[in-house]
Amino acid sequence: MTTAPAGRPGVLSALPRPQDCAASRGEARPPGRADVEAAAVRIAGHVRRTPLLPGPGVLLKAEHLQFGGSFKLRGALNAVLALGARRIVAGSSGNHGIALARLAASLGAEVTVVLAGGAHPAKAALIAALGGRTVSVPGGVADRDRRARELAQETGAVLVPSSDHRLVAAGQGTVGLEVLSDAPDAETVYVPTGGGGLLAGVCLAAQGHPVRVVGVEPACTPRYARSLAAGRPLRLGPSSTVADGLRGQQPGAVTYPVVRDRVDDMVAVSDAEVLAAAAALRRGGVDAEPSGAVALAGALRAGRSGGGRCVAIVSGGNTAAALAAATAAAGLPGGG
Repeated sequence: MTTAPAGRPGVLSALPRPQDCAASRGEARPPGRADVEAAAVRIAGHVRRTPLLPGPGVLLKAEHLQFGGSFKLRGALNAVLALGARRIVAGSSGNHGIALARLAASLGAEVTVVLAGGAHPAKAALIAALGGRTVSVPGGVADRDRRARELAQETGAVLVPSSDHRLVAAGQGTVGLEVLSDAPDAETVYVPTGGGGLLAGVCLAAQGHPVRVVGVEPACTPRYARSLAAGRPLRLGPSSTVADGLRGQQPGAVTYPVVRDRVDDMVAVSDAEVLAAAAALRRGGVDAEPSGAVALAGALRAGRSGGGRCVAIVSGGNTAAALAAATAAAGLPGGG
């Protein structure tokens, strides 16, 4: 069985000067495919180019094999390098915080991760074991992100959101570049969707390409589907989906217009479908966390069982067992 790697990106011995002046000034220009291509150059050598694996009727983009166990490293690394951040604050459901804590340890930077109620305790333990500071707040993702913004303002730290940031979305979009490079004839790419950074990034990577991009959301929190239907971003209440990494309540200011202008469809899947997809992945040797199985659940719901050439992104492999192993390796036995 394949599990998330315990490795980490190459050590970044010194934090570079900011490479994206517009981003460091907070200039609000719409991101484009060129931003994703620039991110691919910036993060090359520090991320793993993950393979496409055969799956049940689809190809699987194996981001569960990424350093840190999820695709989140890509966006976090792109933002931290471009902004030259030495003090970082972020709101996270866990995987973004893990990625930032790993980077901070390599760079000699400081990171504070704000976690909402219901965050996976083993993910919080790993962040702490890697040297990150964690702050827990009651409520949902909106409360978490509000507190992260406040902390960044209070301390002068750089805010690196988990999804709603031009540099973060561009970094996540490198997943899409790799998919379209390795499977240029792909007809559809299924993308797990929470805050929307990965979906927006894949939409950017797919600009000018005929591939269909389909976002897949938990049925209990279809914030993008409802927002697109309404023609404006809507905020939903907190959710308790088994896909703990996809509990975002509202599309972001950066990600929403990108998704609106390029996504082809949105699919909603139940927790039962997510767990069934995770079980199917395990039978095939892919140990994905529930959030990482959401895209496959969407592909199966859409009936993609062999017709056409489709790709489902397995976004993370931070299962309880993988988290416990990584936490122990980082020097904190156990890990929840």
